[in-house]
Amino acid sequence: MRCPFCGNEDTQVKDSRPAEDNSAIRRRRFCPECGSRFTTFERVQLRELTVVKKNDQRVPFDRDKLARSIITATRKRPVEPERVDRMINGIVRRLESLGESEISSTTIGELVMEALANLDQVAYVRFASVYKNFREARDFEAFIGEMGGSSDNDY
Repeated sequence: MRCPFCGNEDTQVKDSRPAEDNSAIRRRRFCPECGSRFTTFERVQLRELTVVKKNDQRVPFDRDKLARSIITATRKRPVEPERVDRMINGIVRRLESLGESEISSTTIGELVMEALANLDQVAYVRFASVYKNFREARDFEAFIGEMGGSSDNDY
């Protein structure tokens, strides 16, 4: 594994253990060249997934991009990072178990929306505002109005 700090390709594993949800192996590494320590994760990948975007462009599925968008939606919300990680793992497992090597970006977006709706309503609206390309305040009002029935009891 290449050191992210100095680029040395000869790093050493100092400790390995399962991640919190047993879906990955967490490895603590050490670079003898620069003395830096860093962590890597090893995950099972059932199949290579390709995302088919709305313009028919095909790109490799990027778990990190999925995680970044969910983390952005949940930023400064009272959601534990472990729950977010479990949600990301669940979405990836669902995508891999669909049996298709090509997944539409719409399918991914809908799975994220469904998961965020169950996790945190504000994060759900944040993600929806980007996913559904809200342009003005009325778009938010209409979307929240559609949510209405399930969230009225929360206040």
